[in-house]
Amino acid sequence: MVQKFEFTPLELEGAYLIKPFYATDDRGGLIKDYNVDTFKANGIDHDLKEVFYTISKRGVIRATHFQLVKQQAKLVRCVSGHVYDVIVDLRIDSPTFGKWQGFHLTGENTNSLLVPQYFGHGYLVIEDSVVSYKCAEVFYGEGDSGIMYNDPDIAIEWPFELIGGKENLIISEKDKALMSLKDYKKLF
Repeated sequence: MVQKFEFTPLELEGAYLIKPFYATDDRGGLIKDYNVDTFKANGIDHDLKEVFYTISKRGVIRATHFQLVKQQAKLVRCVSGHVYDVIVDLRIDSPTFGKWQGFHLTGENTNSLLVPQYFGHGYLVIEDSVVSYKCAEVFYGEGDSGIMYNDPDIAIEWPFELIGGKENLIISEKDKALMSLKDYKKLF
């Protein structure tokens, strides 16, 4: 079986849900989730500069992260496990500013999300997971920032029931102290 790349533009302009190239035979399979020429042929200019993976336990929430400077477009895929992945449009002049979309990314469905620059990104870990990030800019610690996962103005509907309830949430001290969307707006 061969599944070619499929690019689905999302409601939040510039973001895509991507079904990667996937080929299987009697030996197993091969997944290709990035090819510069294929992406460019589909109107996506994603200049790959850094690749990393997060390893997370069930119940971990990684709040809406972004870099205030040296913005990072990201191609995100759950390599194993299951995450509920959320993107938030943080472009101040965008008609969809502050809007969010969520997607179930799993090792089985192999879907990727292309998260544009000036978007926030986070996820709730439904099953122990490994998530791959293919970034168009390197990590810049001094510009690292985010918005709290439970910001009332964004109002993300996290599926806490899939981890047995909000009481099973695992959140870092850093993520507990993130700014609000109102604070973010004041920066501009």
